[in-house]
Amino acid sequence: MKNNLKVHRAIHNFTQDDLAKEVGVSRQTINAIEKGKYNPSLFVALKIAQSVNASVESIFELEENT
Repeated sequence: MKNNLKVHRAIHNFTQDDLAKEVGVSRQTINAIEKGKYNPSLFVALKIAQSVNASVESIFELEENT
């Protein structure tokens, strides 16, 4: 899954730690999501979207399997 979480985080001047505290996860989790190493649960994705005032679809994009 692709994401542009880093862009949304920067728009709101959130550090990874700030967003992690807001969402209730570790900074390492935010880092792994941004790098595409971890796909968040629906609950975490919704919390992230709410925290940056964006839709889940504007942050996360499914990649087609080819």
